[in-house]
Amino acid sequence: MSEPTPEDRTQLYNLRVTVDRIEGRSVCGLAVGDYFDLVDSAQLRIPDGKHFCIFALAAVIPLLPAKQRPLSAGDWMALDAEVCCPDPAERLVMRIERTGVSDLTTRDLT
Repeated sequence: MSEPTPEDRTQLYNLRVTVDRIEGRSVCGLAVGDYFDLVDSAQLRIPDGKHFCIFALAAVIPLLPAKQRPLSAGDWMALDAEVCCPDPAERLVMRIERTGVSDLTTRDLT
């Protein structure tokens, strides 16, 4: 197989999703500062011994592919970085931050 050309490469941002605040009561066991990282396009990494609530995860996952890509300055996805968990008693707010860039070969992605 030949070496990838610049056209065969893409860059995606690595992301960190952090529990920024809990305005209600924590019912899932998450605490302010808990986080997970999304790296190399699709690898979800949670620190050893920690967990992340599947309902909070479900709320944030649809936004992550857009946050991984370059965005126009006025795009609402570039301006907004907070996502709320759907549990109304918890009112857990997560913050999405870009932490770096992964340089990837397009043919390795699905």
